[in-house]
Amino acid sequence: MNLVELTEFLIKQIVHDPDSVSVKQFDEDDEYITIEVLVSSDEIGYVIGKGGRVASSIRTIVQAAAYTNNLKKVKVNFDAF
Repeated sequence: MNLVELTEFLIKQIVHDPDSVSVKQFDEDDEYITIEVLVSSDEIGYVIGKGGRVASSIRTIVQAAAYTNNLKKVKVNFDAF
């Protein structure tokens, strides 16, 4: 399972409308992989969580998966549309 699939799986388990989730990967930097997560504005609160705890946990899981697969460091950005 690649990082985009893992991130998408985690996000879709949290939100009420999984079809509105969009996850894309950008390899702009030699040092980092950037993963952009887009969810509807109604769902962003579920993804970020109280005090950012859910978002922080998702970042930790994705970074751990990248580390175990000897990939670059990962940045996960959350945004609403």
